[in-house]
Amino acid sequence: MQRDDLPKRPPQSAVALAYKNGSGAPKVVAKGRGLVAEQIIAVAAEAGVYVHESKELVSLLMDIDLDRQIPPTLYRVIAELLAWLYHIESAKKSGEAPPPPPDTANLITTSTTSSDEP
Repeated sequence: MQRDDLPKRPPQSAVALAYKNGSGAPKVVAKGRGLVAEQIIAVAAEAGVYVHESKELVSLLMDIDLDRQIPPTLYRVIAELLAWLYHIESAKKSGEAPPPPPDTANLITTSTTSSDEP
């Protein structure tokens, strides 16, 4: 099979968020597709940062401009991910098994379709 005969997969996408205490919400600090996405993931791995895979969440975050805060509709899902990361760090320190990642697809659907209207 030649390289041209292989099925083409869409380029991988990645988004990096950063949060500083006292700031309103996490910000998008890096994003990209293909080689840029691979570099974002590699830098995260080198720094010991956990990478969570969620095509739905990455798709939503790719629409946010660099150095902009995430929108309020994503606060809950990002809070769940931050809590998950906290539990991973705690489990690592105590020698326990890390918790499974949250189901971000379900959280995204709930967060983006919720309404305060009756």
